[in-house]
Amino acid sequence: MRSLLTALLLIGVLVTGAEAAQVYHWVDDEEVIHYTTGIESVPERYRPTARALPLSTADPSPSEPPPISRSGATTIPINAGAPILISARINGTGPVTLILDTGAERTMVAPAALTRLGIPTPNTYRAEIRGVTGDTRADVVWVELLEVGGARAGPLPIIAHDAALAEADGLLGRDFLSLFSVTIDVRASAVTLEPN
Repeated sequence: MRSLLTALLLIGVLVTGAEAAQVYHWVDDEEVIHYTTGIESVPERYRPTARALPLSTADPSPSEPPPISRSGATTIPINAGAPILISARINGTGPVTLILDTGAERTMVAPAALTRLGIPTPNTYRAEIRGVTGDTRADVVWVELLEVGGARAGPLPIIAHDAALAEADGLLGRDFLSLFSVTIDVRASAVTLEPN
């Protein structure tokens, strides 16, 4: 299981047409880990130690993707040393359980979970998934809204792929997380998402 989680943390999903904003990782004086979009979102005193996370190497799409809107904030309780499991709703239905994964470039949900929510997974658009365990192809499904508590964003492309996770239906990736300032506070046993 540990090797599977390690592999999933290293997954990079390449999706043509979905551009990711630059995400930065930084740690404050109280050792709270933060992930946020844009260096301007990092307080000035922490900018020298902020680390830019890698962006996708995907080619941009010839057509312009729809603008993504975001709103709301939420706090998610966590257990230190365990994967961060969150409850999410897609297009107003759910819930599905996702692992918050700052290493996953895209949000990924098992096709069976999407079917359970009434969301079809047609073979209309393909993505290539690259990880330490190898490469595979999966469907891309555009959803109108992805909600985690009060944090909401959409429309978003998500990857329909079964990663065989025992604890969850998929991964909540940086495509959603980059729209929010993410604070992982292990001492308070909470993750907070606030719109950028």
